[in-house]
Amino acid sequence: MVIVLLRTVILYLILLFVIRIMGKSELSKMSPFQLVILFMVAELAAIPIATTTIPLINGVVAIFTLLVLQVLISYISLKSEKFKNFITGKPSILIENGKINDNELKKQRITLNDLLEQLRLGNAPSISDVDYAVMEANGDMSIIIKPDKRPLTPSDMSMTKQQESIPLVVISDGALYESTLERLNISENELKSDLLTYGQTDYKKVYLAVYDENKKLHVYTLNHKTEQAAEVLS
Repeated sequence: MVIVLLRTVILYLILLFVIRIMGKSELSKMSPFQLVILFMVAELAAIPIATTTIPLINGVVAIFTLLVLQVLISYISLKSEKFKNFITGKPSILIENGKINDNELKKQRITLNDLLEQLRLGNAPSISDVDYAVMEANGDMSIIIKPDKRPLTPSDMSMTKQQESIPLVVISDGALYESTLERLNISENELKSDLLTYGQTDYKKVYLAVYDENKKLHVYTLNHKTEQAAEVLS
């Protein structure tokens, strides 16, 4: 009994340390990759506790191996968009500009009833009120209501508003997202010209660059993270 108690306390402290090292994103995102890691870590911790004949070090080594693997894969994902999409998947646009994307629904094996249920849960019971609906990589549904259907919208004051688009990341941690340029129909030369207004010429020195709904570039540099954070989020 004492052995089981000691092994439980030791493994509890180790798991607490491992989860802290993995980071807060493991508890918030819960992508398929992170779910597998957490399930395996929990199972590896349970085996030495339930079976005292198994050396405790076996479970500890296995848990720390998963920790190293998770940190390594997360680091590679930060540097490679393709690798990240392969491991965690990428968002799927189910409704775009008010139109249902049937091909994406079939690809994600989502029925129309499933989509309607998610919209209702997101306080958007009517598809006609939805501008964009995006299934995120972690399975959450992000819903953007049409400008004239939002609370205290310009339509309440007899004002019109142009169609909006989703703010898109064009550079992240020094890596250029060419797919964003294609989606926005912006050339790389135009991007470089926009970067020059911030005094930037090297992608590797850009921590984050985002084009907002008006195709205005917001830059968040490595050397001035705090100063430019508000500008990016505005």
